[in-house]
Amino acid sequence: MPDASPFLDSDHEAFRSQARRFVEKEISPHVEAWETAGELPRDLHRKASEAGLLQIGFPAHCGGIEVPDLFYTNLMVEELARAGSGGVIAGLVSHRIATPPICHVGSPAQQAHFARPVLEGRCIAALAITEPSGGSDVANLRTRAVRQGDHFVVNGSKTFITSGMRADFLTVAVRTGGPGMGGVSLLVIKGDTQGLTRTPLDKMGWRASDTATLYFEDCRVPADNLIGRENQGFMAIMLNFNQERVMIAAQAYAFAKVAYEDALAYARERETFGKPLIRNQVIRHKLVDMRMRLDAVKANLDIVTWRVSKGQMPVAEMCMLKNLACTSLEWIANEAMQVLGGAGYLRGARVERIYRETKVLTIGGGSLEVMKDLAARQLGF
Repeated sequence: MPDASPFLDSDHEAFRSQARRFVEKEISPHVEAWETAGELPRDLHRKASEAGLLQIGFPAHCGGIEVPDLFYTNLMVEELARAGSGGVIAGLVSHRIATPPICHVGSPAQQAHFARPVLEGRCIAALAITEPSGGSDVANLRTRAVRQGDHFVVNGSKTFITSGMRADFLTVAVRTGGPGMGGVSLLVIKGDTQGLTRTPLDKMGWRASDTATLYFEDCRVPADNLIGRENQGFMAIMLNFNQERVMIAAQAYAFAKVAYEDALAYARERETFGKPLIRNQVIRHKLVDMRMRLDAVKANLDIVTWRVSKGQMPVAEMCMLKNLACTSLEWIANEAMQVLGGAGYLRGARVERIYRETKVLTIGGGSLEVMKDLAARQLGF
């Protein structure tokens, strides 16, 4: 499937080639071992930083590599997806949702102590917002941080936290004020803080990424670890979510593209009843329908990415893009599995892994239903 896009130039393509070489050498040969282990080796983060992947799109004052648009991030996700493991992406780039608040509203000291070592691949960062009592209902989170002198004392719990077991730094949403969105703040909590315990969660997919429930019991966190101003963390969380939704859409497109390409290659190679599988009209029609949906997602993804790169914040379009991309992935992965038949059902096949992992993208970053409701409000109905 051609990679050409009117939004990409030679610099984009050079970065794509760089990312592709990294995936082919450092990721694809090891995916099955990491799936079995249930986590990524910490050294992979350092190697990804050396390849310029972890830092892409982050500000230079945090140790990042500044780029003119969001297409670089999409390309990175697209190339990482070629390994066929959502868990690898989730675990390797969990910092892309954990560190932006620090880079955007954090102090210079926080950026030096927390963001820079993560972008250098020396530390791992995770975002902790979701709670057992609710996921998308961020305004009503219950984990509380009470100011006591030069510390906050944190009590509560978080769950479904990507990289939660390995994270050295946790960007945690806490309640420092009254009810509602006006009482929410963000704290950086170190992974070795006394009173913090972690429990691993077993999952259907994303098995190469560790996921955890976190428990905070009288955790004393320096007040200097408050990100931005007290009780003003909600807006930073929402801005973070909007960027995350574009990245999820890019990931959904990328995995759908892999599933389509594997189905196409198999249909050309597999012979049944004395002829290639692709000579059957029903198979060709499946492939056309898959390509049609892929192209529709790509067109929407490019437009929204371009608008965000120009400083716009088209919230409704981001929500609809995420839903379109994720539901298209579910449909395309299902059709690809049908084309591959038994070969697609075997562990180790990229399509098998992608098929198991489709649902998490429809849930993460705001569920399908929440996205529809938010889009409707943004559109004025």
